[in-house]
Amino acid sequence: MGLPELWFIIIAVLWTGFFFLEGFDFGVGIIARWLGADESERTQMLAAIGPVWDADEVWLVTGGIAIFAAFPAWYAALFPAAYLPLLLVIVAIIVRAVAIEYRSKRPGQKWRSRWDSAVAVASLLLAFLFGVFWAGIVHGIPLAADGQFVGQSLLSFINAYSVLGGLTVLTFALAHGATFLALKTTGAVRAKNEAWARRFDVVAGALMTAFALWTFWEFSRGSVAALLIGLLAVVAMLVALIANSRVRPFVAFWAHGVAIAAFVAQMFVALYPNVLPSTLDPANSLTVQGAAASQYSLTIITVVAAVMLPIVIGYQAWSFWVFRRRITPEEAAETYA
Repeated sequence: MGLPELWFIIIAVLWTGFFFLEGFDFGVGIIARWLGADESERTQMLAAIGPVWDADEVWLVTGGIAIFAAFPAWYAALFPAAYLPLLLVIVAIIVRAVAIEYRSKRPGQKWRSRWDSAVAVASLLLAFLFGVFWAGIVHGIPLAADGQFVGQSLLSFINAYSVLGGLTVLTFALAHGATFLALKTTGAVRAKNEAWARRFDVVAGALMTAFALWTFWEFSRGSVAALLIGLLAVVAMLVALIANSRVRPFVAFWAHGVAIAAFVAQMFVALYPNVLPSTLDPANSLTVQGAAASQYSLTIITVVAAVMLPIVIGYQAWSFWVFRRRITPEEAAETYA
């Protein structure tokens, strides 16, 4: 395995980390507005992600930079093609960050309710759009013989398969977020999310099953590895459902981790040896080898990643350990008064 293949795997790992960590952030953002009975419950839910949500965005930045540094041709074709979807993503990220911070800047039910709605809408859009983005990559976009995008931004990413990918990530985020809240909260909020986690698991598991089957039949070229990885995602969601049914959110939380890792892995297996298929002519597709940076550049960024990635993982593990306690309504009210 050469450095291009290594970086193809690293990018898959980085985006897996993003979907796993930001997945429950997105889910909590939606759940807090629509399941929170009052301001106190919504505050308690958002307080559960308060210490970690902004740090989780590091995985998004790192994943984008990794594509740019390791596969410049992939980046050059992909990001202009996804200009409009990514613009919506950037706007949603800004709105979510501002809303989470501004909701506690002054008291008032209407003030906080509006910002909570902004958090929910932004979180919903982010979960859905990232699913559309990656499923759209697997589906492919119009690429000319020189590897340049020749379609229309946004429309080139919208198709039945990519919409299914978006809905799969969205429902997964809801299930993951409810499970996280069952782990991190007490009282009525905990009980409510224990019940809803099971319901979200059923829907997310069904959509992940459909997505895994479609990915295998349509895009994996009969790869046994893609089939087995897709089955792993389905089994992991079933384990999460059983665990949540038995009120074991810790087991369900990590089963979700296995499911989303398999979800991402199956897409990358279906992509390989390409990084971006062309819907105009398979010969125009960008491959791992053809889109990779020079050997020298890959060597440099590999050294940097070997140093920095363990630091990032270590810091996030430490932060989760420090803020591992459950959030009570009283603590949430005091912190976000």
